[in-house]
Amino acid sequence: MGLTPGPRIGLFGGSFDPVHHAHLALARVARDHLGLDRLLWVPVGMAWQKARRLTDAEHRVAMLELAIAGESRFEVSRCELERGGPSYTVETVRELQAAETPAQWLLVIGQDQYARFDTWHGWEELLQRVTLAVAGRAGELPAPGPVLARHPHRIESLPLPAMTVSSTEVRARAAAGEPLDALVPAAVARYIAQHRLYSNN
Repeated sequence: MGLTPGPRIGLFGGSFDPVHHAHLALARVARDHLGLDRLLWVPVGMAWQKARRLTDAEHRVAMLELAIAGESRFEVSRCELERGGPSYTVETVRELQAAETPAQWLLVIGQDQYARFDTWHGWEELLQRVTLAVAGRAGELPAPGPVLARHPHRIESLPLPAMTVSSTEVRARAAAGEPLDALVPAAVARYIAQHRLYSNN
């Protein structure tokens, strides 16, 4: 008998500051379209490519857990929050793969991340370890940047409809005291209000 390929596990990283409806839409498409056994949401610890100071990790994790409550096969991983130092995806993948083998690993990203993937720390090693699951812009196939295009890699295209929600918009509306229910799950909106998050942004 041959070796079983193991479960299909998706990795979805980000600051999730806060998580919003477009994040959830992408995660659901990835789970269903790719036939994932599990999708791990990986909130970033130290975002080395972001200048803005992130909201405390415990708030971001709490909002994530509220957003995915009742969603089958979704889990939150605290690995980057607990590791310390800059949060490099390649180190996260090494850690998770060492803990669970064999498995098939798919990294869920958007077109913007795909286009500049060669700026990621350890990106060439990452290509050897995961299949990229890329959500192209509505109606378009994902397009790699010129450097990545010269490197063979495994890719799955995700059919995601156009959504204009962003965490920046959510933070701005929260700071202005505007309703958030159209942008984030109701439980997340209540949490933001209860803890007065983003009120000073």
